[in-house]
Amino acid sequence: MRSIWRTLDRRLARDIALVCLADGVVAVSYGAISVGGGLAWWVPVLLSVVVFAGASQFLFVGIVAAGGSPIAATVAGLLVNTRHVAFGLAVSDAVGTGWRRWLGSHVMTDENVAFAIGQDDPRRRRAAYWACGVGIFVCWNLGVLIGAAAGSVITDTDAFGLDAAFPAVLLALVLPALRDRSTRTAVLVGVVIALATTPFLPAGVPVLCALLGLAFYRSPKLVEATR
Repeated sequence: MRSIWRTLDRRLARDIALVCLADGVVAVSYGAISVGGGLAWWVPVLLSVVVFAGASQFLFVGIVAAGGSPIAATVAGLLVNTRHVAFGLAVSDAVGTGWRRWLGSHVMTDENVAFAIGQDDPRRRRAAYWACGVGIFVCWNLGVLIGAAAGSVITDTDAFGLDAAFPAVLLALVLPALRDRSTRTAVLVGVVIALATTPFLPAGVPVLCALLGLAFYRSPKLVEATR
């Protein structure tokens, strides 16, 4: 881990640290919401260690707290996480092989994938992926534990603005990539699809439909290779 931090420059390390901190804050709200919704404190803690997927965990708790079946909540969470298939293909070189691939797949998040694909140097890609993934894993699980302990105090994330932290982090990560025209096109198509399907589809499914925007993305490296 020490060699990973040596590979990162100060600016990148700072950005990763800020993202980990922001996710820790969101985790506090998740733990609080779970316990406030009637779940035992160990449920969100166990989910965070075993599942480690913020969007799926929020969705699972929301469905169960609303009286839905745990099986339906699990299926919904799996649907939301199917985006990780595309993520895995995009950062397979950064994840590694052998036991590292198993561990690297478990700590895969939207954030460390975004950091990894933003690096041109292979060593920096690996360093950014692992530093962000492990950092978020630690901060997320600590945050959930704190939130679960304070569940009776923090029950309304809207009142504290904690619900906005997660999408704000993702937006900040995505913005630099929008300098590429092909990326902007794919993103805009995905946004239109997600907005158009939101009134008609269950929560989480419009996000999956937005992946159709990838059909309009052309990798600059692929374009250069075909010339």
